[in-house]
Amino acid sequence: MARVTITQVAAHAGVSVASASRALNGMIASAETIAKVKQAAAELGYVADATAQSLKRGKTHQLAYAVADIGNPVYVEMMSAIERVVSASGYRLVLSSTGTSSSSVDVVRDLGRGYVDGMILSPLRVTDELLAALAATPVPVVVLGRLPDSANLDTVRADSLTAMRLVVDHLVAEGRRHIAFVNGPADTTPGTLRREGFAAAVTAHPLVSTRSFSAADFTIAAGYAAARDALDGDHRPDAIVAANDLIGIGAVRAAEDLGLVVPDDLAVTGVDNTELTGVVRPGLTSVDLGAEERGRVAAELLLARIAEPARPAHTVAVAPSLVIRGSSASGIRPAGTGSTARDTPAGPDLIDDERAAG
Repeated sequence: MARVTITQVAAHAGVSVASASRALNGMIASAETIAKVKQAAAELGYVADATAQSLKRGKTHQLAYAVADIGNPVYVEMMSAIERVVSASGYRLVLSSTGTSSSSVDVVRDLGRGYVDGMILSPLRVTDELLAALAATPVPVVVLGRLPDSANLDTVRADSLTAMRLVVDHLVAEGRRHIAFVNGPADTTPGTLRREGFAAAVTAHPLVSTRSFSAADFTIAAGYAAARDALDGDHRPDAIVAANDLIGIGAVRAAEDLGLVVPDDLAVTGVDNTELTGVVRPGLTSVDLGAEERGRVAAELLLARIAEPARPAHTVAVAPSLVIRGSSASGIRPAGTGSTARDTPAGPDLIDDERAAG
């Protein structure tokens, strides 16, 4: 069936094409003309061409959210918060997956095609090529993560330094003295920041011995493989600090397959406090990095930037909190029984770039 055109609507209403266009696009027209044109459009089943309207108005009313792994629950939690904010302002959210390679550069460059009015980007790796693409983008971009001061972009950051301190202090308080750190890829931004945070945290505990391992990715399967390496051999740790929840869940599975009891033989902690932490048994102790709050703040920053392009760049850091479950503490019943302990997370603070921990 052929698409009804505005020319047909105008003819049916007995007005000019220009008058029909003004009536349908909310421009100046008499009440009588608007009524006739809208009635004609309804009778003919006219549907406006969204692409043409976007070109006319210079707006798409779409925003993009680009992440490395759309299956990672922490990104899903952020996306839900972002969508709630932007939809309330009349925007649709378009999801893009950058993968774990450098394709985030391509996603940023594609913004020149004009398919969205702005983007929230969570890059795994920040390269000179990505920074150049961000500097040249024609639409606003808010970055979830850490950028150099010179980037001069709105950013929302987690505090990996404090996150690692919280889990290490907790494990030491539980009597753990041989801790293995199972990171994700070390050349990623979260991998770098969590490695640095772990190294800083253990300096406060000179009696603790540590070993470090790197998973091939921030996934359960990669975490399982890396944890098997950590648990094999003569120097078995009594605790594993995982760089995210998925790696932590993989570590719990690896321990089970080796006949170890969590937490009696091995304590395990994660980072992100995703929904999965309360599903596994025992529940996974994890640092809540405020994914929902980071998503909400990023969406608000993007809308503010669209409304006021010349406003100064803002950096917001969201404070972490430790959520203790059965994977690391004696006397904690399985997650879901009402016995978990949660620190009350602080709200986000507007801070100078040099104070952000990442």
